[in-house]
Amino acid sequence: MPTKKPAAATSTATTSADAPLETEAGSEPISVSERALSVLDFVAQSGRAGLMDVASALNLPKATASRMCSNLEAQHWLTRDVNDRSFQPGPRLLKLALATLKTDPRRELRHSILAELVKEIDETCNLTVLEGLKVRYLDRVETHWPLRTQFEAGSYVPLHATASGKMYIAMMTPAKRATVLAHSSFTQFTEHTLTSRDALEAACEKIRADGYSFERDEFMLGLIGMAVPILDDKGECRATMALHAPTARMDFGAALAVVPALRRAAERVKPLLF
Repeated sequence: MPTKKPAAATSTATTSADAPLETEAGSEPISVSERALSVLDFVAQSGRAGLMDVASALNLPKATASRMCSNLEAQHWLTRDVNDRSFQPGPRLLKLALATLKTDPRRELRHSILAELVKEIDETCNLTVLEGLKVRYLDRVETHWPLRTQFEAGSYVPLHATASGKMYIAMMTPAKRATVLAHSSFTQFTEHTLTSRDALEAACEKIRADGYSFERDEFMLGLIGMAVPILDDKGECRATMALHAPTARMDFGAALAVVPALRRAAERVKPLLF
């Protein structure tokens, strides 16, 4: 009888999240989870990255990069730009970054700088970060005055109606700014709120020229605000140092006079953020 040939060995694909990926000869295998973290790190550092940017930077085949980015987008770690061509940090990645900042051992050092600033200018000061289409108070120190606006650290305020929010918009690339403005609701909080794209674009142009952002009665009547950017090494606005005060106690001239103090505090906080 003829001898039956053994069946040829076949390989089966694994669906494990940590299944090793192919690497160059002699190198250690890299798991899917490690590659995913590398993608998240690259997009977070870049702020925005196209598919080919990810593939090239991480030496991935385009199909692999596309699959990984799509999976991360589905899980809300990344979000796709409105033009459907580039990725940016998604809500889960932003929340993770904020949680990390809040538990960072340097948090107390940042808070002490904020407290010293409040003592110097005698008004409430905030350290803010951008989260999606809103501004979040990462930290806040209140003034001793009984007349003040109460907000807790962790509170959210709108982009288009606050000094910090307008600073973030002004410092964005034209493409990103167009995306943000296209998705903004322009809610009118007071009669002074900027409720049109043209008005906000004009305000952003002045903010870029001045290097500071100003608000008065735009979010709340009787409230004045001033903000300066905290830039990373790439020149992107990653946070702001800002003040809030009642208009009964501070006018534009007084707010402008404390901009140098805000900038000094911003420079001191910068190495404690990035």
